[in-house]
Amino acid sequence: MLLLIIGVSLWWLAHVFKHIAPEKRAALGDKGRGYVALALVVSIVLMTVGYKTADGGIFWGRSAALVGINNLLMLLAFYIYAASVKGTRITRWIRHAQLTATVVWSIAHLLVNGDTPSFVLFGGLAAWAVAQMLLINRAEGPRGEYQAPPIKSEIIAAVVSLVVFSVVSGIHIWLGYNPFGG
Repeated sequence: MLLLIIGVSLWWLAHVFKHIAPEKRAALGDKGRGYVALALVVSIVLMTVGYKTADGGIFWGRSAALVGINNLLMLLAFYIYAASVKGTRITRWIRHAQLTATVVWSIAHLLVNGDTPSFVLFGGLAAWAVAQMLLINRAEGPRGEYQAPPIKSEIIAAVVSLVVFSVVSGIHIWLGYNPFGG
């Protein structure tokens, strides 16, 4: 569990570094991007290894209903993320689409993984995403004016979401974690 906690903490630190120590981050210049990228890669490795090896209490398990809700939320998370790239109409109401997608992704995974390591991983990443939104809002102030995108952007985001959902589902199945309850 310690590796998992260190991984989630490093993820947080790498992302909020520029908000909590802007002078130090600015002093690093372009080199700082490499350090942050390295810290993020290390955090992902630590979270992956830590999650696979962590033990903890189990509070609930998978059920057919939760698996179905999880999959719908995952489709929504992929759509919100794609919307951030294509600038679809949903971004009129969601300022931080990628971070919101992370929160939805986290909640979806907590629905079907009710154990302590999942609380640390998915709960920790959801809390990070919310904190990051607050930090960005504080630093940037009110958002700019919204401009409605063409309908083509909506269609592309929807298709990309379905394709990514299919690929990620296939990877989960290949790794032995059937996202459809099997």
